[in-house]
Amino acid sequence: MRTILITGPGGSGRTTVAAATALAAAREGTRTLVLSADRTDTLGAALGVRTGPAPTRAAPNLTAWRPDAATGFRDDLAAFQERATAALDLLGASRLDPEEVTPLPGAEELALLRALRDASLAEGGDLHELLVVDLPATPHALALLSLPEELRRYLRRLLPPERQAARALRPVLGRLAGVPMPAEWLYETTARWDLELAAVEAVLADRATVVRLVAEPGPGGADAVRAAGLALALRGLRPDLLIANRVLPETEAAAGSWLAGPVAQQRKVLEEWQETYDVRGVAHLGHDPRGADDLAALHVPAVNATSSTVEWPVTDRPADDGAGRVLVWHIPLPGAVRDDLDLIRRADEIVVTAGQFRRIVPLPSALRRCAVDGAALRDGELRIRFAPDPDLWPRTR
Repeated sequence: MRTILITGPGGSGRTTVAAATALAAAREGTRTLVLSADRTDTLGAALGVRTGPAPTRAAPNLTAWRPDAATGFRDDLAAFQERATAALDLLGASRLDPEEVTPLPGAEELALLRALRDASLAEGGDLHELLVVDLPATPHALALLSLPEELRRYLRRLLPPERQAARALRPVLGRLAGVPMPAEWLYETTARWDLELAAVEAVLADRATVVRLVAEPGPGGADAVRAAGLALALRGLRPDLLIANRVLPETEAAAGSWLAGPVAQQRKVLEEWQETYDVRGVAHLGHDPRGADDLAALHVPAVNATSSTVEWPVTDRPADDGAGRVLVWHIPLPGAVRDDLDLIRRADEIVVTAGQFRRIVPLPSALRRCAVDGAALRDGELRIRFAPDPDLWPRTR
């Protein structure tokens, strides 16, 4: 199944573009599912239907789904309290009634990730050929895309899988230490979470998954696209399309008209974007698009042939400057600024910071036996030099 993740700065019209993309694919005969995590039914308003916690048929070949974050959050809380009965009783804590609980911030995003996983694993009659996901505004979307990888890393650090090998010794260790040892359900829950996160991570890393940016061609949109492009590159992604939304018609921008200034500004930004991205302009209809006819009038493309997957990081290879056995790790970071980059080696991981974005990446086995010998940013690519550590790298005779 092909997946299109759509995001953009707040107010850019990303939900409308997501609805138009899904409708265009459905009209081409592709069985399409469109997801949204918006608390308000913005997606349904654009499609001209009401969406909710159950998948809704919005048009032929098109299903719309807005997962209910509140119900999922309450169910998860009830299940956790049931499994943690002994620990809660030990602490003297009283249980929360699920009916009195309201979802915490981020519950919508987690519900969207779960729906993304469920849609990708659907079988039989529930299988769709295309999944269109209306992600939150760009900053939240970028955090959401990094969440599966980060949570799996936290789980592995807090409860390493190898500790489960000592299950039979836990009662003995508990008596020796004088404190209760982690219960079996905790490890089982951790393993289940890890599998669920791995399924989402696999969808995001799939070559059939693309990210599509939506922005208005103006100063604010240009800044947002520049930041989003760098953040996506840090995640190993690049947009397959940049949808320039609400483009004003140049034919009406006569000299002396108030439209002349905004049209010239949009033209300048569009020219800059076209140097880097595959840009598709969407005309301003003069009103907010509502219903199938308005969405069709936007002429939003459904599927683009360009892949948005980036080999990140590029595999290590010998330095091209004749520096002996030095290896270089090539990390594509288009749009990065040298002063905004930071690099830290921590044990067997590399922490890469680009502006306000950060990613922690495990090193390949070969580079774990090397020391960082330097780094440089050239042609939109971060190059990290590694020199073999004599104490760790076997010497050849």
